[in-house]
Amino acid sequence: MGFTTLFRKEMLRFLKVSVQTVAAPVLTSALYLVIFGQVLEGRLQVFDGVRYISFLVPGLVMMSVLQNAFANSSSSLIQSKITGNIVFILLAPISYLEFFWAYVAASVARGLAVGACVLAVTAWFVELRLEAPLWTAAFALLGAALAGALGLLAGIVSEKIDQLAAFQNFVILPLTMLSGVFYSIHSLPPFWREISHANPFFYMIDGFRYGFFGAADIAPGVSLALVAAAFVAVAAACLFLLKSGYKLRT
Repeated sequence: MGFTTLFRKEMLRFLKVSVQTVAAPVLTSALYLVIFGQVLEGRLQVFDGVRYISFLVPGLVMMSVLQNAFANSSSSLIQSKITGNIVFILLAPISYLEFFWAYVAASVARGLAVGACVLAVTAWFVELRLEAPLWTAAFALLGAALAGALGLLAGIVSEKIDQLAAFQNFVILPLTMLSGVFYSIHSLPPFWREISHANPFFYMIDGFRYGFFGAADIAPGVSLALVAAAFVAVAAACLFLLKSGYKLRT
C-alpha cells in the first residue's frame, strides 16, 4: 500500500506537467539530431554499414532516459524538503525500502516514457534496426534505475536547489555528454579513452546501442555487469541514508 500510493503520487507529479517533463526533452533531442546529424553526416562513420545519424539516435534516446530519470527523483525530493511536505511522507507507514523503490520506479517510468517519445520522433529521420531487443530493454531499465537512484541520492544530500543544480551540472551533465553519445571512444586519444572507461554512463549508452546494431566498443555482458554493480552501490548508499534519516528528519 505504501509503495503503491507513493509511486502513484510520483507518477501524477510528472504527468501533470508533461509539457515540461516529456515534450521539452523530446524537442531538445530532436534539435541535437538535426544539428549534429546535418553537420557530421557523411564525414564520420563509427560502425561499418551504419550511417552516423543512425549511430546518433540510440545515444540520444539513452541520454534522454538517464537525464530525465535523474531529474524526476532529485527534483521531487528536493521540492518536498524545501516546501516541508516531506514530513507527511515520513509520518506515513512507509518503510525506507518502499520509499526507495517508489521513487526509483517512477523515475524509470519517466525516463522510459521520454526515451520512447524521443525514439518515435527521431525514427522519422533514420532507418533503424533492432538486432538484440533484450539487450536494449535491459540497459534501458537498469540505466534508468541507476539514474533514478543517483537522483534520489542527490536529493537526500542536497538542502537547496542550487546544490542539486550543481550536482546535475557538474556531475550528471558531463557524465552523459562525455559518455559516447556523439562519438565512439575509439576515436579518442588514449588518455581520454581510459577516462571514459571510468564513466558508468558510457557502459549504459554503449550497451543500449549494441541492441540496435549488434556492435559496441565493449562487450555488452561486461557493460551490463558494471552498470548493475554501480546500481547496487548507489542503492546501498541511498538505503543507508534513508534508514538513518540523513537530512530528512529535522
